[in-house]
Amino acid sequence: MMAESAVGSKRIVHEGIVQEGIGHERVVQGEIIHGGDLDAARAAFPGAPEPWVDLSTGINAWPYPLPPIPADAWARLPGRAAETALREAAAACYGTPSPDRVAAAGGSQALIQILPRLRRPGTVAVLGPTYAEHAAGWAKAGHRVTEVESLEGCDADVVVVVNPNNPDGRIVPPETLLALAERQVARGGWLVVDEAFAEVTPECSVASEAGRAGLVILRSFGKFFGLAGVRLGFLLGEPALVRDLRAAVGPWAVSGPALAVATAALSDSAWITATRRRLTEAAARFDGRLAVAGLRVAGGTSLFRLIDDPQAAGLYDALGRAGVLVRRFDYRQDWLRVGLPVDRTVEDRVMVACETFRNR
Repeated sequence: MMAESAVGSKRIVHEGIVQEGIGHERVVQGEIIHGGDLDAARAAFPGAPEPWVDLSTGINAWPYPLPPIPADAWARLPGRAAETALREAAAACYGTPSPDRVAAAGGSQALIQILPRLRRPGTVAVLGPTYAEHAAGWAKAGHRVTEVESLEGCDADVVVVVNPNNPDGRIVPPETLLALAERQVARGGWLVVDEAFAEVTPECSVASEAGRAGLVILRSFGKFFGLAGVRLGFLLGEPALVRDLRAAVGPWAVSGPALAVATAALSDSAWITATRRRLTEAAARFDGRLAVAGLRVAGGTSLFRLIDDPQAAGLYDALGRAGVLVRRFDYRQDWLRVGLPVDRTVEDRVMVACETFRNR
């Protein structure tokens, strides 16, 4: 994993403007680009072979097997008992002290957009580079957002840390986060920890401390369980904040089928343990093959690997022509994020494209 960055340049984000350093600013054009856009990939590489392989999202390639879904989950509005069962399962899975510290919503992305509206506008520091929607969400709600490269001396009403980080896999130790949360409480602030990828590194999670004043934790269901289409995320925090969040998302925030699937998955400790092992082994094997192709893995998690290469732009195009979509970054032209191939056939397709590019 990459170490936490040293103090460096800042990016200040507000109302569509990004300031980089003093006296220099850049207008952010268009929407944030995310992974998974196969329609755009097909348009960019019209001659690529089908079916496309999407390795751009960091979602588990081996999803949780869908359990039987009761017919009334489709036909009736979700019941209170089913939502309570989901919150209990989430609390048990994440090690959170009680379900009254858990709120559910239609995806962690929804929480990223709602959370900034629950505070008066103030200052926000986002530890970056990271998932761009955090800065965008706080800026749209009227907060003054700064992207920082270190937590050292961080001074803001709200501090946002993605842990482990997307895309480099950087991990901030839990003790550092908890000490920062205490400092935030002293100023009436928050520490927001996005643990979207923490299932694969549970030792870095602070979910067991949910309920501490000033500590807000976000969890994503779809990534580790490989069921992104379920659209489910959780906020873990103080009961008062949980109540405010639940009021903000409104009734029936999670669909009946999603309640049934997620409650079963979060309760399946055997599958969770086996999947962590499977992902670790698959990531190690994939790293070995990337190394043989002359590519350097600079970080990531066992759900995705980060390639650091000066020819990353050309490699992205070579993979696209082979019908393989990976994630590139406008702020680091030498980075590509690559999800794990689902089987040896897909892995071979990726490696042939990489080796062809290297040997051209």
